[in-house]
Amino acid sequence: MTFAIRVSGAAKTAVDETVPGLVADLVASGITGADPTLWGPAAEEESAKRLGWVQAVSISRPLVPDILALREELTGRGVDRIVLAGMGGSSLAPEVIARTAGVELTILDSTSPGEVLAALDGGLERTALVVSSKSGSTIETDSQRRAFEAAFRDLGIDPAERIVVVTDPGSPLEETARAAGYRVFRADESVGGRYSALTAFGLVPSGLAGADIAELLDEAEAVLLEVAIDSASNPALVLGAAIAATSPRKDKLGLVDDGTHIVGLPGWIEQLVAESTGKDGTGILPVVLLPVSPEAERAPADLQLVRLVADVDDPPRHGDGEVLVSGTLGAQLVVWEYAVAVAGRLLGINPFDQPDVESAKAAARGLLDERPEPSAPAFVLDGVEVRVSDPALAASGTIAGVLDALWARVPEDGYVSIQAYVDRLQVPQLDGLREMVAADSGRPTTFGWGPRFLHSTGQYHKGGPAHGVFLQITERTPVDLEIPGRPFTFGQLIEAQAAGDANVLAEHGRPVVTLTLTDPQTEVLSLFEAAQ
Repeated sequence: MTFAIRVSGAAKTAVDETVPGLVADLVASGITGADPTLWGPAAEEESAKRLGWVQAVSISRPLVPDILALREELTGRGVDRIVLAGMGGSSLAPEVIARTAGVELTILDSTSPGEVLAALDGGLERTALVVSSKSGSTIETDSQRRAFEAAFRDLGIDPAERIVVVTDPGSPLEETARAAGYRVFRADESVGGRYSALTAFGLVPSGLAGADIAELLDEAEAVLLEVAIDSASNPALVLGAAIAATSPRKDKLGLVDDGTHIVGLPGWIEQLVAESTGKDGTGILPVVLLPVSPEAERAPADLQLVRLVADVDDPPRHGDGEVLVSGTLGAQLVVWEYAVAVAGRLLGINPFDQPDVESAKAAARGLLDERPEPSAPAFVLDGVEVRVSDPALAASGTIAGVLDALWARVPEDGYVSIQAYVDRLQVPQLDGLREMVAADSGRPTTFGWGPRFLHSTGQYHKGGPAHGVFLQITERTPVDLEIPGRPFTFGQLIEAQAAGDANVLAEHGRPVVTLTLTDPQTEVLSLFEAAQ
């Protein structure tokens, strides 16, 4: 079967009570027919410009021969390493597609100077860069492009032979790319970034890396009829109701990959759900979990657990109230996109805008323009600088005490967000902190690498319910890299992004603790000890 879903407990009750109304209102066929009125008058103008994703499979088919031809051309010239510079929807879908296909695709969605240098040092003589941005104004992607252009030229390589651009028609990036002689793939401007998995944004980098993108489109096409029919068995209606209509409503969504062949899908779902629903003081907070995570072994009352499994009927060992889904990657992408659009209708919000994403970007730009000295830490202990949004959080004078004080600010229905603005290639084990914090705080805990998460869960943090507390982890290292044509470095950029986001969160009344590591590989161990 292309896609299957099984619900039980509160999720089944929600489906039984909600789906008949969705069927009667012709919601599924309405989405397929690009009806912008489904999400209310306030959302109609934006929705009318953002429903092209329902036709992505047919629109993307003609791209496949061009992508494969370019791959063959690059391979013929000894270019067999693809680096993708993109943020949010421009990188998360290609990452899942490539990892599931088992092909090499280097994802560069960070402004950490160490990560940029690693991407540059991976063998430029055999590298092509895909620059993916709807507007081309994304500061991270623009900075990465500038660094690669300079590096190619330093090696005597014409950047026009190695840089491929994916962008919207008529964007500033398209204009500069064509002027520079770069190969340009034009995406569908009526598709928002997080819904762009089956457009040029998802297909170009993964196809150039060697994934079978024709098969991916076949998998997606196989489920299109099921999600378009106004029927109680429509998997997208069932999934949308299960994640958005429980009573009392579970506003957190635990995502567990429990033995599927698809690699990393929860990370893509996380962005789709958080950025689509987290606004107007409501939303669904996705929490990416391991099968052994505290929230997966004993789900809190306000968390709906969804397991991605190989077969929803085998084995039947999972707990009552869980949602089990299985299917091919292409089918999963389609069903989740439809389901989140359905969830938006049920929540009474516009699933296609992201009104709070710009605030952190604006704050970072302001800090880059002014370049103020970092604020003085509340205290420094064993090389770790501690900064807090409220002096009372630092009263203990110990890192463990600061964390305990932060957890004490989490309300009964709240969550903890860990945000790591560090070189994740040097301290990949840091994401293991999530498990310890979840156990220590007793509440659902999210983990995001910065600035990657700003284009994902960052919208929920500012626009969703005001019941989160935030632990930022930053680093101060001697490694840095100039950004050609810019008056700031990558190190200054990521520092401004972290500080800007912390400022915006604090302005929204969210408690924030920032721990700056001056010797990350050593101090990560003491951080783990404090979190226990």
